[in-house]
Amino acid sequence: MAIVYLVVGTLVGVWIASELAWPVLNFDLAELTFGRLRPLHTNAVIFAFGGCTLMATSFYTVQRTCGVGLWSNKLAWFVFWGWNVIIVLAVITLPLGLTSGKEYAELEWPIDIMIAVVWLAYSFNFAMTIAIRKTSHIYVSNWFFLSMMVMITYLHVVNSLAIPVSLFKSYSVFSGVQDAMIQWWWGHNAVGFYLTAGFLGIMYYFVPKQANRPIFSYRLSVIHFWALSFGYVWLGAHHLQYTALPDWTGSLGAAVSLAMIIPSWGGAINGMMTLSGAWDKLRTDYVLRFLIMSLAFYAMSTFEGPVMSAKTVNALSHYTDWTVGHVHSGALGWVAMVAAGALYHMIEKLWNTKMYSAGLVNLHFWLATIGTVVYITAMWVSGIMQALMWRDYTEFGTLTYTFAESVAAMHPYYAMRAIGGMIYWAGGAIMLYNTIMTIRQATAQPQSNAAAATA
Repeated sequence: MAIVYLVVGTLVGVWIASELAWPVLNFDLAELTFGRLRPLHTNAVIFAFGGCTLMATSFYTVQRTCGVGLWSNKLAWFVFWGWNVIIVLAVITLPLGLTSGKEYAELEWPIDIMIAVVWLAYSFNFAMTIAIRKTSHIYVSNWFFLSMMVMITYLHVVNSLAIPVSLFKSYSVFSGVQDAMIQWWWGHNAVGFYLTAGFLGIMYYFVPKQANRPIFSYRLSVIHFWALSFGYVWLGAHHLQYTALPDWTGSLGAAVSLAMIIPSWGGAINGMMTLSGAWDKLRTDYVLRFLIMSLAFYAMSTFEGPVMSAKTVNALSHYTDWTVGHVHSGALGWVAMVAAGALYHMIEKLWNTKMYSAGLVNLHFWLATIGTVVYITAMWVSGIMQALMWRDYTEFGTLTYTFAESVAAMHPYYAMRAIGGMIYWAGGAIMLYNTIMTIRQATAQPQSNAAAATA
């Protein structure tokens, strides 16, 4: 389902990117407008694709690192079906305009309650599996997964506190600048714990396994974990520079953001250095390419984000497409590529076979890499151009350009963004085809033949 949602979520992304370049594509239907489909895109890629990936990989790895089966298979099935029901409800409600209006938390209160129940069931099953482990040690990837589960639970619950006024309408219990602060405490930590800590849990298991090498430095991985867990919670205020939020709060957010470069790069270097003496594997192991390229994007986006949080840079970058480029360098380059590497690895292990086509895995890798680079380059150029046009004054102190002129100047970069997204989507579609063919190939042959093929 993670791979299905990757294809569907990125397809919606390509569609709305195309709408921004060619507005006629909304066909004057409210349900197809950018404002309705954009939250559907973000929920599909973050919670549908990202969530299914996190749940699949965490349930897979916790059993192998703890030497036991899942505490409850029935509870795992409840999590699977519950999460997918939530996703279906998002697909129905968001295009209809039923939304709380909170970024990355758009779903209305009944669905928010369902999310909390399913997420707690997921977290409890994971924690209980660790509790019954046969190993004395808790491997670092499980610490990252646990950190994500604990943090997302209380972030989601606090940010979603609301007073219902009807079945699908509610109002936040917070107001004004407090609402903004709570929202971005959630918003940035959805990135920090859900899309970073959770996917670092994936990285710390699958990179050593695919490379067939121990992690470069276990001590560094523990430092990475504690620095990230204590540091990330302070960053949300950097989204609110130059607003009604007290100035010191934004300064604190920026200061801690810049400090976070150190553990983030420590983790990225730790993953890459795991390949010391085995870099030649990248010539033939296309799955490992995904994992290592994702670390390069992780290093880049965790440098770019802190720099953008600094007030002088933020004055230029905020509210522009530069932010969109930054988000997608992390989402497409780090999150989706480390997920693809992990999912390819799992498919081969679970069905005890090789991928149907190694060539298609390689093609997917290049489409994902090229698509990401085209996308983020277009957004960087567009964003910086936007900002410079918006703040350019004539000698008489009036704005040089109208807002409409800046929009017209952005058009070629919006078209370029849509093309980059389409290239990325094609890679995901190839992955889905390759996966289906691999499973069909594996189930068509006797188990003994499959075992012989992988021996």
